Amino acid sequence: MPILLSRRGLIAAGAAATLAAPRIGQAQASAWPSKPVRILCAFPAGGITDAYARAYGDYIQQKSGQTVVVENRLGAGGGIAAQALKSAPDDGHTLMITISSTMLGNRVMFRNLPYDPDKDFAFLALMSTGHLPLVAQKATGARTIAEFVDFARKNRVSFGSYAAGSFAHIVGAELNRRFNLDMTIVHYRGEAPMWQDLLTGSSQVAMGSYTAAKGTLDSGAGTAIAVPTTRRMKTLPDVATYAEQGLTDKVFDLVSWAGFFGKASMPAEMVQQISDLMVEAGKTERIQRLTATFGIDDTAQDHRYFRHIYESQGPIWLDHVNRLGITPS
Repeated sequence: MPILLSRRGLIAAGAAATLAAPRIGQAQASAWPSKPVRILCAFPAGGITDAYARAYGDYIQQKSGQTVVVENRLGAGGGIAAQALKSAPDDGHTLMITISSTMLGNRVMFRNLPYDPDKDFAFLALMSTGHLPLVAQKATGARTIAEFVDFARKNRVSFGSYAAGSFAHIVGAELNRRFNLDMTIVHYRGEAPMWQDLLTGSSQVAMGSYTAAKGTLDSGAGTAIAVPTTRRMKTLPDVATYAEQGLTDKVFDLVSWAGFFGKASMPAEMVQQISDLMVEAGKTERIQRLTATFGIDDTAQDHRYFRHIYESQGPIWLDHVNRLGITPS
């Protein structure tokens, strides 16, 4: 299983990969894109990852005049798309957008990965996928973590998680450990059935995206009791963060991200050019409207910030996913 390198190790590995890999010519890099661009999206249409792929792809097409095609390459927690990018030509015209689990959680979920998250890819730009509120069913009467913990100590509780090894799974397990609870963590295939069970009272608490939870919140069937952020969400200004409620462990404010990647052979000047373009696109009215729809407060961040988040938070993700005791497939 690959391990996350230290910052010094990553820099050294990147330098070694640059020397070993065939370089794209500087003239070609400065002219990027010089032909149609392919964006591999690791998840299906309808979600934020696909929405980002198409919105940022349209911006590249508008600015460059080159055709941009989005291909949804689904499966293996983003692993199918990652393998396709690894096998793509070394010309800088194939990009990928995926989420953190492809680079982190998959190391634990799968026994053998056909790609190396640390060595095979260039980090281009990071986009927030939004903060994931923890929502308690109205029957619990809880409006805070403390009130919910009191309920969970006296009642059988089902905790809804949108996938095994997900951030929701990590938080549910950490709450069990921290407060000596015995919540049953139920893994759903996506958020729709999870929120339906909370709506009907089959589940007492669940964690997922603001957009998917909005119907449950608006109906009054559920109440957001915490958000994993360093500051309160604009869309849920009355909901306290975990830190405000005394839970200051870094696991409770991990960044939930989607990111654009290129091949590791992509030269530094091309990485910078694409990164700058993504940051510029994130400030446009169209993408600002898109992020607002998904309850996202943050704009696109450049490749340096992306690498910083990956290096600083990656070990926390891996540590907590390893604690879940998942048997790799």
